[in-house]
Amino acid sequence: MKYLTFIFFLSLFLFLTSYLFAQNNKTTIQNDSLCNKKLNVYFNCPYCDMNFVKNEITFINYVRDQKDAQLYVLVSQMNTGSGGGEYTIYFIGQKEFAGKSDTLKFNTYPDDTEEVIRKGYTNILKMGFMRFVSQTPLAQDISITYTNQDTSNNITAIDPWNNWVVDLYSYFYIKGEESMKYFYNYSSIDAYRVTEKERFNISAYSDFTQSKFKLYDPDTTIISRSNSKKISALYVGSINDHWSVGGETGVFSNSYNNIYYAANIQPTIEYNFFKYSESTRRQLRFKYLISFDYNSYIDTTIYNEKKQMLYSHYLGIAYKVIEKWGSVSATLSGSNYLHDMSKYRCSFYTNLSIRLFKGLSVTVNGQINSIHDQLYLPKQGATPEEILTQQKQLATQYSFYTNIGLTYTFGSMYNNVVNPRFGY
Repeated sequence: MKYLTFIFFLSLFLFLTSYLFAQNNKTTIQNDSLCNKKLNVYFNCPYCDMNFVKNEITFINYVRDQKDAQLYVLVSQMNTGSGGGEYTIYFIGQKEFAGKSDTLKFNTYPDDTEEVIRKGYTNILKMGFMRFVSQTPLAQDISITYTNQDTSNNITAIDPWNNWVVDLYSYFYIKGEESMKYFYNYSSIDAYRVTEKERFNISAYSDFTQSKFKLYDPDTTIISRSNSKKISALYVGSINDHWSVGGETGVFSNSYNNIYYAANIQPTIEYNFFKYSESTRRQLRFKYLISFDYNSYIDTTIYNEKKQMLYSHYLGIAYKVIEKWGSVSATLSGSNYLHDMSKYRCSFYTNLSIRLFKGLSVTVNGQINSIHDQLYLPKQGATPEEILTQQKQLATQYSFYTNIGLTYTFGSMYNNVVNPRFGY
């Protein structure tokens, strides 16, 4: 009897397995046939909600490697004068579509929700795909509809704010345990006006940090405080497609850098090797400024100065490019005080994201500074407690940080399916 029961369940299992396999194989054949009709698209869009895009746009194949794609989609984003964003979407044809390309743009408002933004760029993507989908076998299954929701004439809106936008922000962070308490607050206000020819920006911020540590002796408590404040104004004017001129002025204090009060004026000029209209894809900017600074220090400096008038200049070269193989941005800058050329600072910053070959990408982010201009260091130095709690800047000739990452992906060519279960 036991053997008959075993044979019965084994037969049932084999029957169900073969049935499900046949159904799955049938579905796979149908899906493969449909996939062959769809346009193969590779996305380079760090700003996109790809799960949402895949759910909304089902008439293309989302391929994992750009070499398998007939269409490469590159999306870049820049902030607009209203505080929103401008998404620039590049449709770059490959294989049989080589030489064909389109560029579409989508603008957001500062109070747009994530839902409004992702629906916006998804609709633009749909429109951009039509030129290419129309040349595939799937074109016969595509229909286009138009809904006219605005029947008014084209009337120029009156802006009572004259392009001015104001942002208010405040952030509090508190954490603690029995032997430690930490409090942090950052508050700011920004008012800015951006037009095609000019940019104004007025900003102010306050930054405060306090930490309390209890040592093994319950009667011993170390309290660490640091704060900084700044008010600044910036103006940038456009001369032509490559040149800009302007300047910045401000007053600030910074306990970490021994600054009780400081004020500066910085006239600036900038040249962009490429046109500013191409900034979402590539930039090569040369920036030069002269700075007039007045410093009043909290403690007497290592050069026996309590107050000081300083003159310096700065030159920076910034490069940025976003292409199909990845993106690169780098900035090389240097500054020095005019009264003593040995007091200088040089910095190099880079951010690389490069696709080395199929499936393998490398990302590098880092900065290194050569520091020889710490005129503000306090003469009395810092106590061990101030060093450990990072209340004061210490003498140094360099600083750096870096992070490096490798990503290698292999497997199925297609990734059309979205499965949000368990939050994935």
